[in-house]
Amino acid sequence: MSGVPSDIEIAQAAAMRPIVDVAAELGLTADDLIPYGRHKAKIAPGAIAARKPRGRLVLVTGINPTPAGEGKSTVTVGVSQALRRLGKKVVVCIREPSLGPVFGVKGGAAGGGYAQVVPMDEINLHFTGDFHAITSAHNLLSAMLDNHIHHGNALGIDSRRITWPRTIDMNDRALRQIVVGLGGLNGGPSREERFVIVPGSEVMAILCLASDLADLEARLGRIVVGLTRDRKPVTAADLKASGAMTLLLKDAIIPNLVQTLEGGPALVHGGPFGNIAHGCNTIVATKLGLSLGDIVMTEAGFGADLGAEKFLDIKCRVGGLNPEAAVIVATVRALKMHGGVKKDALGTPNLAALEKGLVNLEAHVKNLGKYGLPVVVALNRFVSDSPEELALVLDRATGWGVRAALSDVWAKGGEGGEAVAKEILAVLDEGKADFRPLYDTGLPIKAKIETIAREIYGADGVEYAAAAERSIAQCDALGLGGTPVCIAKTQYSFSDDPSKLGRPTGFRIAIRDVYPSAGAGFVVALAGEIMTMPGLSKTPSAEAIRVHADGRIEGLF
Repeated sequence: MSGVPSDIEIAQAAAMRPIVDVAAELGLTADDLIPYGRHKAKIAPGAIAARKPRGRLVLVTGINPTPAGEGKSTVTVGVSQALRRLGKKVVVCIREPSLGPVFGVKGGAAGGGYAQVVPMDEINLHFTGDFHAITSAHNLLSAMLDNHIHHGNALGIDSRRITWPRTIDMNDRALRQIVVGLGGLNGGPSREERFVIVPGSEVMAILCLASDLADLEARLGRIVVGLTRDRKPVTAADLKASGAMTLLLKDAIIPNLVQTLEGGPALVHGGPFGNIAHGCNTIVATKLGLSLGDIVMTEAGFGADLGAEKFLDIKCRVGGLNPEAAVIVATVRALKMHGGVKKDALGTPNLAALEKGLVNLEAHVKNLGKYGLPVVVALNRFVSDSPEELALVLDRATGWGVRAALSDVWAKGGEGGEAVAKEILAVLDEGKADFRPLYDTGLPIKAKIETIAREIYGADGVEYAAAAERSIAQCDALGLGGTPVCIAKTQYSFSDDPSKLGRPTGFRIAIRDVYPSAGAGFVVALAGEIMTMPGLSKTPSAEAIRVHADGRIEGLF
């Protein structure tokens, strides 16, 4: 819309509170903070250890994403602003953005419009250095692995069976498969290598699931970097790398405190993707939020088939968390895309396509019911939405037996989220949540994969490539048969085919490989053609980003 400020313009015009004042709202003093300037800080470890969770946890998730946009982070922030307006002591707990999407096509993860966390530009860029610390710790292990082989390979590592990649926080398809060590005798061992993006690094997953520094070091030590010639696992502890890796992460494990545009507290910490990793912020931050506030609003990556499933089956198990409600974010525009409408025609009312696309939302509503969670549908309003379209979605949602309300937080901030906030409070007052994970971790790996595929994706079954069959046997041999499963799958569809929108049926999930994340405490199953290193689009967002001489940033969103 002409004349509407951009996200970065709104953020830069904000009158931010000093971070000590934001902390005081939570009962924290200046001595409880490790300041990073005037508007962001880490919470001192002593202040974390002294507190016990007491608040109520609300998950924000969404339908399968489309290029039309849905706005989970925007709703998470905006509804928290609304709850604060209604007199509730609320804390936002969300993930840190990755530089890959910021300079790629998806944009940052600080919310949007008048429902953002600020300072938006700093959060979307280097922030407090957590991602850089993860990058350094991950690549230190890579360097120590190759150095060990170079200096005699006392552990007998088979260079053909090295599974530990390198990492960088940027979309770069050229790094998906490379060769390292081409510098001659002193250039290190020559072998095939690959990079993953930092949000897909096991170190990121470990940081987000670790309970404290000691747990972090123990988990890092369990990382499997490869196999010996007789197929025995080699770990980071075997390479004596876990202590130094922990040192690099000693500040990164401490949660970051910032604020919403309306001055409310927000903990922004950790950043795994929801399609290739478990898609949730850190357990440390979530538990801290629950100890400081009455309500924690947290968000999980991509659609409920990915982020919510992993939040509920992995994070909540590991952290002993008990969510009491789930918000599913949808838009008329996205639902029409699921109904077959092209992006350039979304501004035209189309009740028939909307009706067809509603099956996507309905499936997510029913899936979350399998976890014993009451659901609130938050319908994010766009200016092109017709009253009839908005009414149709709300009517269908209430017909499924769940609460639903319009969200206008992008344009109105907290005021525009009060309708959704009141529905959340009503759900919490009813106290009908009976959270339970989807599957028993004691089931065989295949049984867990197939449970998710059938119950959440709606697949007819699962097909395993030969490599996946071998890897599953190896994971069992490593003692990981009784852990949760993290399925890496396209975010755009319930299936593993991104072109199958809506609610596809009659398909099977193809698992091409499975690999251990022993430190994180789960196994990862790769479905379809999912990549752990994204590429840039033909016209990446980076082309429109610049900084002016006066420090004003343009093009960041």
